[in-house]
Amino acid sequence: MINRETNPVGWALLLYELVDAHEHLGNLIKEISQDPDYSEGDLRVDLGHVYAHLNRAWFRRNIPEDFPETQWDTATKFPGDLDPVA
Repeated sequence: MINRETNPVGWALLLYELVDAHEHLGNLIKEISQDPDYSEGDLRVDLGHVYAHLNRAWFRRNIPEDFPETQWDTATKFPGDLDPVA
């Protein structure tokens, strides 16, 4: 995995994805708690957004700089090399 000393740009991009996922998850929790009309469709969009950031964080874990835009869709998909742990 990259680290902040040898790969400061990649490290900053990795952290950005994690911070953004954290922020969006916090907003999701706030909205679902406060909005009685919050729907499954809203959850699908909001949770999908959180997953996209987490997936990109996993993708970025070994990338020292930034990845090209042509890899954006691949980076956003759920990784095939990461098994959920219950």
